[in-house]
Amino acid sequence: MLTVSNLAVAYGQSRIINDLSFSAKPMETVAIMGRNGMGKSTLMKSLMGVLRTVGGAVTIDGKDVTKLDSFDRVKAGLAYVPQGRQIFSSLSVEENIRTGLECVPGAKTIDTRIYDMFPVLKEMGKRKGGNLSGGQQQQLAIARALVSRPKVLLLDEPTEGIQPSIIKDLARQLNEIKKTWNVTIIVSEQVLSFALAIADRVLVIESGNLVHEDLRADIDEAKVAKYLSV
Repeated sequence: MLTVSNLAVAYGQSRIINDLSFSAKPMETVAIMGRNGMGKSTLMKSLMGVLRTVGGAVTIDGKDVTKLDSFDRVKAGLAYVPQGRQIFSSLSVEENIRTGLECVPGAKTIDTRIYDMFPVLKEMGKRKGGNLSGGQQQQLAIARALVSRPKVLLLDEPTEGIQPSIIKDLARQLNEIKKTWNVTIIVSEQVLSFALAIADRVLVIESGNLVHEDLRADIDEAKVAKYLSV
């Protein structure tokens, strides 16, 4: 469903991502782990087209999207939940969700599955997005991404700034989303327990290179934890 081939990303003359390759199957959840500054967010932004690549290719369901702008990648089936959520704080919850419909031709109504998954968003539909808690804002950002009917859902550091009890709920919701929406999920993360709760496969990135990979069933938790320690 997603194939990344020899991807390279640079800021000026500084290479951040180095000829990185991986793939994700339909309805697979892949966790990309690493410490701060190792290139996780740069990778996610480049997959979404927010950052331009200097080499390599990205395909979604067989379609090459490497040269497409972000909004065209959304039309091709890619959705993005950025680090820090970046919801529109002055818009209502419902208005925030509706912004995700803009890239779906002819779509005017919010999929009822959104409110089945996140009932608190229905209850708070008229409330300003900026008045929600961190966990509720994360749900809102995911809902906004899901209404574009993605094939691949990217989440960048979704547990950042969220209480441990809410993190468990988020893991459960993402597992349910994968089944309900038949979506492939790529998540960048530092919290190992969260990654293990959702991932079918774990990749570790260090200085822009993939340095470790394991199926969830085979993972050496101690080895991965060493990569994450400062």
